[in-house]
Amino acid sequence: MTFDVNAGIVGESVPDGIERAADLGVGAVEFFDWEGADLDAVESACAAHDVDVAGVLAAGAGSNIDDRDAPAAVNPYDRETAVADVERSLEAAADLGADALIVTVGPDQGGFDRDTQRRALERVLADVAPTAEEVGVTVVIEPLNTVVDHPGYFLASSREAFDITRAVGSDRVQVLFDVYHQQIIEGDVIRNLTENVDQVGHVHVADNPGRFEPGTGEIAYGRIFDALDDAGYDGYVGMEFFATSEGTSMDEAVRSTLELA
Repeated sequence: MTFDVNAGIVGESVPDGIERAADLGVGAVEFFDWEGADLDAVESACAAHDVDVAGVLAAGAGSNIDDRDAPAAVNPYDRETAVADVERSLEAAADLGADALIVTVGPDQGGFDRDTQRRALERVLADVAPTAEEVGVTVVIEPLNTVVDHPGYFLASSREAFDITRAVGSDRVQVLFDVYHQQIIEGDVIRNLTENVDQVGHVHVADNPGRFEPGTGEIAYGRIFDALDDAGYDGYVGMEFFATSEGTSMDEAVRSTLELA
């Protein structure tokens, strides 16, 4: 596995974050808003500092978490919009040489039952799979915790996410397993990761509680990293902690995480 850091968290801009990643010895970055970034500057910074793009967040419906008035991949009426948003994001990700396109599926749609929303999501993913396969970028759907950070979000369970990607049946449609979110929702992190490693396209790490750097909370990250290695996971592990524990700089937090692995 290879570590990346969120450029928008460690830097004041994405290009600045790319430079900071290189300074920290991290060879890859991911970032949230590709539409708002200067992509020419991103490409130049990556070339100048020998840093790869591990992933970007999709635009539009592909980045909806909690806006019930905006298009979402789980709303059957938004299928065409969601597909178009994900496909144009795939093209942008491919131009950047990104490994993954992160998709958040939207909030629960109160007017539809859960099975209807899940089928809508599966249809969107099946529709975008050929484009993902063509451009060589993996779409990764992200379950989020609905207890602390994202109440009302549709997809919380990694188990359900794995069932969804298996139903789609494309190697380019997989799951982003965020250890922080899944510790809160499910626990049993190592078993869920290793038994479904064939469906894991990206991993995020932060500790719980607090979403601080690994090693500050209850999650045994040294064992999780060992288990991922043993299971043959060779993708990216994104360091996505938005703040660090009191008295610790972001530089120190990144270095301590790398030491755990």
